[in-house]
Parts: sequence; C-alpha cells; structure tokens
Amino acid sequence: MKDLNFVIIVSDTFRRDNLSFYGNRSLKTQTPNLDKLAKESVVFMKHYTASFPTIPNRRDLFTGRFTFTYTDWAPLSQDEIVLSQLLTSAGYTTMFIVDTPHLMNEGYNYARGFSAWTWIRGQENDRYRTAPKEVKLPCSPEKLRDTARTVTQYLRNVYHRKYEEDYFCAQTMREAIHWLEENYKDGKFFLYVDTFDPHEPWDPPKWFVDLYDPDYQGEEVIYPIYGPADYLTKEELKHMRALYAGEATMVDKWIGKLLAKIEDLGLLDNTVIVFTTDHGFYLGEHNLVGKITKIYREVREIPLFIRFPEGKHLKVNALTQPPDLMPTILELAGVEIPSTVQGKSLLPIIEGKEKGRDIAVSSWAIIHKPASEERVSLNPYNWAQYAWRLKPSTITDGVWALIVGAGDMHPELYHLPSDPNEEINVIDDYRAKAEELFEKYIAYLREWNTKEEYIQQRRL
Repeated sequence: MKDLNFVIIVSDTFRRDNLSFYGNRSLKTQTPNLDKLAKESVVFMKHYTASFPTIPNRRDLFTGRFTFTYTDWAPLSQDEIVLSQLLTSAGYTTMFIVDTPHLMNEGYNYARGFSAWTWIRGQENDRYRTAPKEVKLPCSPEKLRDTARTVTQYLRNVYHRKYEEDYFCAQTMREAIHWLEENYKDGKFFLYVDTFDPHEPWDPPKWFVDLYDPDYQGEEVIYPIYGPADYLTKEELKHMRALYAGEATMVDKWIGKLLAKIEDLGLLDNTVIVFTTDHGFYLGEHNLVGKITKIYREVREIPLFIRFPEGKHLKVNALTQPPDLMPTILELAGVEIPSTVQGKSLLPIIEGKEKGRDIAVSSWAIIHKPASEERVSLNPYNWAQYAWRLKPSTITDGVWALIVGAGDMHPELYHLPSDPNEEINVIDDYRAKAEELFEKYIAYLREWNTKEEYIQQRRL
C-alpha cells in the first residue's frame, strides 16, 4: 500500500441534522460541500459521541480511549500515548491548525506530539484583546450566558472584523490551505484542522442568516443561556436556529474551499479525509437550549464520514464512536496500535468482516462523587451543577436509548423507532430491557478498567 496522507476536519457543535444525507432533518441547513464529500465517502449512520463535551471528546480522538471513565475536562497528560506522536515517529509531518480556544488554554497541551501548530486567536472567551472596553450587546444581557467573561470578551476580539474572510472558520481553513500549498510535496503528512464554529457565539455575516430568517427584526441571542427554552419568545427561538444554521452554512462554505484545494493539489488519490464533530446542541428540543443535562439524540448523534482515495461511497449502520478513529488511522498508516487504545479500527466494519459493538455509551465524566445519594430536584438553569451532580450517561443499541446517572437522577428509557424524538419515557413498561442495557454498560465500564468506586455510583 502506498503511503497515505490524512486530513481530519473537526467542526465543533455541528449537529448531524445539518446534513441532508442523515435524514430526520429538523434543520434545513444548506451544506452543499459536505453533501458532496459524503457522496464520495464512507458515512457512519450510527456514530455517537463518547466522552462529553468539547475537551473530553478531543481526548478520546487523540488517545483512542473512553476518557470519561477516568478524567473530566482537563489538560492532556504527558503519560498518555496520542495519535500525533505515533504518526510523527512514523515519519509523518504532523500539523495542528485550530481556532478552538480550549485546546490551547494554559497547560492543556493538545498540540503535543505534532511537528508544528498554529492557533487562530480570538474565539469565545480567549483573552485576546483588551479594547474597546465597552461593547454593544446584541440582546438583553439576561438572555446571554456568561456576559461579562465571554460575550464581552468575544465582542472585543471581533471588533475590527470587516470581511467574511476575517471570520474564524475562514481564517482557519485559509491557514490549512496555505500549509498544504507549502508542504504537500514534502512527504506524507497528517493535517488536523479544528474550527470552533458553529459553536456559539453565532454571528455569521447577515447574508447567511437571511437564508433562514430574512425578515427578523428583534434581538439576536447569539450566546444563549443554557437551560429551559421558555425565556425566549417563539420568534427569538426561530431566529436563534437561523443564526446557528447560518453559521453552519458558513462552515460548509469554507470547508469546501479546503476540499477544493486538496483536489487542486492532486491529493485525492493518496489522502484520507475525515469530517466529524464533538456533539450537537439543543435548539428548543426537549424545551432546552444548550448542551446540558441529559444526552439526548440531538446532542449524542454526530456525523462521521471518511473519504478514501478511491472515493468509495458506503453507508455503515454499525455503532461507532470517536475512540475508534485513532486505531483506524493507525491501521491505515501501517503503525502499530498501542495496547492502551480502547477503540476499535473501523476497517473490519467497512469491509464487512465485523459488526461492531453492541452498545454505544455517551457520557459526562463519571469520576465525581454525587452531591447527594437522594433523588432530588435541581435548578435546571445551573447547567454545570446539574450535569456534574447527575453525571448522566446515555446507552444505546440503536433501537433503545437508556439514560442513567448517579444517585440524583431518575432513569429514562426510549424506544427510538416509535419515539425518535425521545419524548415518552417507557422505563416502567420495559424494565427488563433497561436492565439488559444497564448490565452491558457496566460490563463495558469494567472492560475499560474504570475504578470500581465510579461504577458503584451508577444507578438504574
């Protein structure tokens, strides 16, 4: 096999139903470039987030492990074997191009093992600019999450932005294009590109928003409070969805430019291209805004497609998760997969030799002690407290979805074929099915060497 190059593109908070080929579209987002890529790719139809949210997901990707079982949102530790270091040691030129700020926070070290890295500054609450001191908020501050630390800082960061090419996703994809132009002839490479869009704040150029809600005249809630959606009017919620969809369309446009450059440089016949995300976002579903509390399908179902050099199109219905990506790339690169890896290469599934795992687990970190062993009500607007105390996990076999947590949480069970939006909790009627899924979940936790003290906290 000839040496393969690899390009991984991660777009944060990119809901799967942005993409037409996944069906079940509550969003009508225009994504022509990713739609085209999907038609030339192996598309994984039942791909679910594992460790949740942003930083835990990247740790899964880089280590091939289900990291929610032993850590939380935290720096990448020096003792973990990561994909970049293995490929660099195997003779790849490895490049890390990101605008997702959390990967580059002090001491987080997610560029470890790469030959070089570039950080596009200014996203979200990145402490990038100090002026202007006063900025104009796009809506009433009580509708915004973390106004002082994040929204104000973000508006400072983008104060001088003028053209579409100044937006973060555009800058990141242009940087990746420039890197390819300089490096594509110099041996095999691994290019990792991570854009924070369409994560909020949502403020794409107006022409993208006008595709979805052209006549809106009200406030723009670009960084909404996480919690029940009833603080928004019907019109504000509709426009919030338009802001999100507009930003996703902008992401598609600039990813398209990167894909076009890969083709222009003649790299399609020796390059594997991956597109994925970390999680989705509630845009009014379950009467929620954000990525809070329980991990329903709008958040846990994520896109993954892999374009191989031959452009083979195939839909794969096996259950897959982010830790599976690292061993897949290592196998394609001819690099030995370390014994620390818990994910499974996707190649046997693609080739029809294996069926994949029997359940997928999507979870907040389970390492914290429950604040209480009693099942109590919590303030749903305090999303961090809510998630940390409940520590919910969702276990699915593709037909049923079981949501369990620590001592504070009532379990939920949904039958997906008859209730795809997960609105009817049927755990009282199908207790045996819930117990079956729970037993498989506990078995996986033990297989992944989870500490028994964490396992004992889980409740059904």
